[in-house]
Amino acid sequence: MQRREFLRAFWPAALLPARAGQAPPRPGRIRITDVRLVRLKTLREAGVLEPAWNPGGQMRITVGGGSLTEIHTDQGLTGIGPGMAEDLLPAVRAQLAGKDPFDIEEHSARLRYYARGTAYRGSACADIALWDLIGKACGQPLYKLFGGGKERVAAYASMIVLSTPEERARMAARLLEEGWKAIKVRLHHDSMRDDIRTLEAVRKAVGERMVIMTDANQAQSSGNWQPGVLWDLRRAVETARELERLGCYWLEEPLPRHAFDQLAELNRRVEIPIAGGENNAGLHEFRQMIELGVYDILQPESLVTEGITGLRKIGTMAELFGKRVVPHHGGRSVGAVAHLHLVAAWAHAPYLELLHEPPIGDYRHAFAIFKNPPLVDKDGMVAVPKGPGLGVEIDPGLIERAA
Repeated sequence: MQRREFLRAFWPAALLPARAGQAPPRPGRIRITDVRLVRLKTLREAGVLEPAWNPGGQMRITVGGGSLTEIHTDQGLTGIGPGMAEDLLPAVRAQLAGKDPFDIEEHSARLRYYARGTAYRGSACADIALWDLIGKACGQPLYKLFGGGKERVAAYASMIVLSTPEERARMAARLLEEGWKAIKVRLHHDSMRDDIRTLEAVRKAVGERMVIMTDANQAQSSGNWQPGVLWDLRRAVETARELERLGCYWLEEPLPRHAFDQLAELNRRVEIPIAGGENNAGLHEFRQMIELGVYDILQPESLVTEGITGLRKIGTMAELFGKRVVPHHGGRSVGAVAHLHLVAAWAHAPYLELLHEPPIGDYRHAFAIFKNPPLVDKDGMVAVPKGPGLGVEIDPGLIERAA
């Protein structure tokens, strides 16, 4: 893209001089014409897993499938985001129709008020589609618009099930052989002893060749109850000290979501970094967590925190206070690609999370909707798409219908 075209995309057109012989350009040349929900075909059923965070529950995994949010313009450009709830479409259309996609802060504020919806199916899906549209209008990948300089980012394989120490050790060794350099192991067996045995087996299998993260999944609920064993501060402290001995990279969400005082106390008493925040929704929550010293590593989720717009603000705040940022997995497909661009743009973001429990929960199953999926290479890295916007294309053969 030429410098002039780049400036035209970001500055009011009336402020830019016209080329010789041309009339001054009119501002607001791009307008949103429609918002649609697109259903995608399922290629096959991969199977069912029991997620560690929901003992007794089922997580159905498909290859392909799901839905997309599309935002169309009068210039023939289309932005894509994760699929929102269909009942939000009328409100989102009403707020965006006829508007300039570049007015992103206004759109974010109005969608928050009129069409927020629920986590993973709300207005955050439209926000990601708007950013994809902005990148396409500028002819640049999002990570470049965000000022990013990383062409590749390190990924970690985020496990889904608890399993046994022996199986987790075999899984870690297999992933290491495939090129992965980091793995996140789920904890919270009924006994702390089984948690530590699992981590000891994994460490023995991979030695120092692999970074090991751990997740206690204690912040799934906004209240004081959730399925499975519930940790208290004592178990969190004792577990954290054992994980320090084993050289683990972080302990994630070891206490309830809003137990800020206890989390801060835990963080003061242990050396291992404490991570979390995937279910915390508001900018004010992250500010409070930072000020109280709750987490060393923030893990916001774009589909909870109003999309890319909200996530960028949390990332900036984290940098100001010297915190690292590792976004949550982004719903596994389009949202994960959005996170890839953000991680590439942030110097304080060391990893990209990919939910990956092969063979059933392979991350590539969700990426099967793309013609050009970003993939983990033999060095455990993911190349950032170079195309405009999110830089990924949907396989047109998978489009089933549009609402």
